[in-house]
Amino acid sequence: MDIFTEYEFGGPIGALAVMLFSHFIVYYLWICLAFNDGAVLIPTSLTDWSSMLGYVREYASPTWWAAKIYLGFLLVEGIFGVTLPGFRTDGLPVRSEGWKRLPYLCNAFQSWWLTLIGVCAAQFMGWINMASIVDHHGELLTMSIIVADSLAIYVYLSAYITRKVNRASGNVLYDTFMGINLNPRIGILDIKLFCEVRISWMILFFLTFSAACKQYQDYGYVANSMIIMLIAHLYYCNACCKGEERILACFDIIHENFGWMLAFWNLAGVPFSYCFNSMFLARHAPLDLNWGYFAVCVVVLLFAAWIHDTGNSQKNTFRQVLDGTFVQRNTFPQLPWGVLKNPKYMQTECGSKILIDGWFKYARKLPYTADIAMALIWGMSCEFTHLLPYFYFIFFVGMISHRYFRDVDRMQKKYGKDYKRYCEIVPYVFVPGIY
Repeated sequence: MDIFTEYEFGGPIGALAVMLFSHFIVYYLWICLAFNDGAVLIPTSLTDWSSMLGYVREYASPTWWAAKIYLGFLLVEGIFGVTLPGFRTDGLPVRSEGWKRLPYLCNAFQSWWLTLIGVCAAQFMGWINMASIVDHHGELLTMSIIVADSLAIYVYLSAYITRKVNRASGNVLYDTFMGINLNPRIGILDIKLFCEVRISWMILFFLTFSAACKQYQDYGYVANSMIIMLIAHLYYCNACCKGEERILACFDIIHENFGWMLAFWNLAGVPFSYCFNSMFLARHAPLDLNWGYFAVCVVVLLFAAWIHDTGNSQKNTFRQVLDGTFVQRNTFPQLPWGVLKNPKYMQTECGSKILIDGWFKYARKLPYTADIAMALIWGMSCEFTHLLPYFYFIFFVGMISHRYFRDVDRMQKKYGKDYKRYCEIVPYVFVPGIY
C-alpha cells in the first residue's frame, strides 16, 4: 500500500469546491444551450437562480428512458469488455499490490467498432432515432451524474471491504474525491481503464453523432462545421480505443487512484460538457463555413492529432519496451513515427530513464500543445459569435496547466537534480523555441 503524504487540490476544502463547481458547470452549460441560445447566462437575482433550478427540475429530472439508454450502454460495453476477443497483456508492476502485474483484456478497439457499426446500422434501418438524444440531453446528463456519484461511493466503500485501501488521508470527503483504490476491478474489467478509455469518449462521440443526426433530420444535410466536430470526436475515441494497451503505462493508470474526480469527469463531465460545440451547432441553423476556413481547421486538427497520437505512443511504447511488455499491434490507423527505434534517453540516479527523443526532444509536453490546438479548433468550428463554444479550450488550458505543474512537482521530488539536467537538455515545455 502506498502511504498518503500530502493533500492536493487544496485539501478537503478544495475537493469540496471542485465537486460543487463540477456539478454546477455541466448543468450551467446545458441550461445555456437549451434556454439561452448557447450564450453566456448571468443570473443577477434570486428569480434567475430559481428559474435555472426550475429548468433542471422540469427538463433534466431522471427518467426511465434516460436510465435505459445510459445504463443499457454501460451494460453492453461492460459485456463487450469481458467477452469480445482482444489482446491480453499484463500492466506495469503495481507498488500498492506488492509489485504485482494485473492482467488486462484490451478489446476496446473491437468494442468501439462493433458499437459504432451497430448504432449506424440501427439508425440507417430506422430502428433507433439518434436525433432524439438531443431533445433528452438534460435527462441523460442527470442520469450520468447519478451513476458517477454512485460509482465514486461504491469504489470508496469497496476499497475497505476488499482491503485495497491505497494512499488514504483519513478524511472521508477528500478520500472520496481522490479515491483510495488504484485499480478497482470486476473480474478482469478494470473500472478505471474502462471509464477513461471507453465510456467517456464513446459517449462524447455518440452525443456528437446525435447532434449531426438532429441537424440532418431538421435541415436535410450536415454542415461542414458539424463535420469538423465529427472528425474531432471520431479521432479522439478511436485513438483511445486503438491504443488501450499503451494507456496501461500512463500516469493515470499506474499512480492516480480512482475516486470521484475520475468517475465524475469520465462518466458525466467529459461527454456532457465537451459536446457543447456539437449541441450548439445542432440547436442553430446549419453553420456553413467558408471552405478555405474549413480546410485550414481540418488541416490543423489532423496535424495536431498526428502529434498527439504519435507523441503519446512514443512515450508509452518507450516505457513498455523498457519493461519488456511492448507488442506491436495493427489497430487502425498506425501513424508514422508512433514507435521510436533505439530512442535517446537520459539515465537518472534513481534508476529511471527519461525519453529525450522523438517529439520529446523538441519540447517536454508537446502532446499537450497538440491537445490545446485541437481544443481551439473545436471552438473555431462555431466561429466567433459566442463565447461558450470556447469553454472547452479555456477549461482545457487551465486543466492541462494544472496537470503540468503537478507533473513538475512529482518529477522534482523523484529525480532531484536530474530534473534540472533534464530541463537543460530539453529546455522548452509546450512550444519549441518559444516556451
